[in-house]
Amino acid sequence: MSHVTAADGTRIWYDVLGEGDPLLLLNGQSLDHEMWDGVHTELARRHRVVRMDFRGTGGSEAPLDEPYTFALFVGDALAVLDELGITRTHVYGFSMGGKVAQTFAATAPERLGSLVLGATAPGGRNEVERPRSSTLALRRAGTAAGRDMIAELFYTPAWAAAHPDTVTRVLPRGPLRAQRLHFGASTGYDGWDLLPGIEAPTLVVHGEDDALTPVGNAALLAERIPRARLLVLPGTRHGYLHEAGAKATREVLDFLAEHPLSARD
Repeated sequence: MSHVTAADGTRIWYDVLGEGDPLLLLNGQSLDHEMWDGVHTELARRHRVVRMDFRGTGGSEAPLDEPYTFALFVGDALAVLDELGITRTHVYGFSMGGKVAQTFAATAPERLGSLVLGATAPGGRNEVERPRSSTLALRRAGTAAGRDMIAELFYTPAWAAAHPDTVTRVLPRGPLRAQRLHFGASTGYDGWDLLPGIEAPTLVVHGEDDALTPVGNAALLAERIPRARLLVLPGTRHGYLHEAGAKATREVLDFLAEHPLSARD
């Protein structure tokens, strides 16, 4: 693990595991790199996997004076890639990280191989809204009751009860002010007009029973992005990447194998 200094002086945490075509992982809202624990080790069997913490979470610094934007997050990601000498990479974004990945695809297409969008949405007025109860859970995530609500949104109850450590990894991290800045960046995003211009091969992955980011958003993304492929995992919620981890990771790896970076060099 290490740090790179972004353009505005903020120190951004990252680590690297494995060998092969690079694969950048982008975290969910207010979550740190630990949300990928277990998943990233499987991905690293075939890829040079790069995890990073968005500013305001985990090992990265948390400047609080200015709003966070997805353009700022993409700039931080590019700083990490530059530090590692990575000129092109696959990108796998989960939830809010999927919105950052859309921005990456639109603003730095020359740096992108293929794109995986997990449990995410297009933002703006076209986004299929979550139930108000799900938003309430996000706002209460720092409380004991909120923890239980988040667990239920991410996983089926029996699975959550059997995997308490995984539940802990998907609870918001970092200063409360930084969490609010993450929330503001996510809710202020509208990528609808960006999506038709995404040229990278794209896989959209979603849990069928996701109430945090309703599955209708996956269909919108797959229809809006040219030639995108859609994978809906039955019986899973927002945290499909853990509860249906074996199938989801296998499908992602197979998709990435169809689009090696060398094929487009």
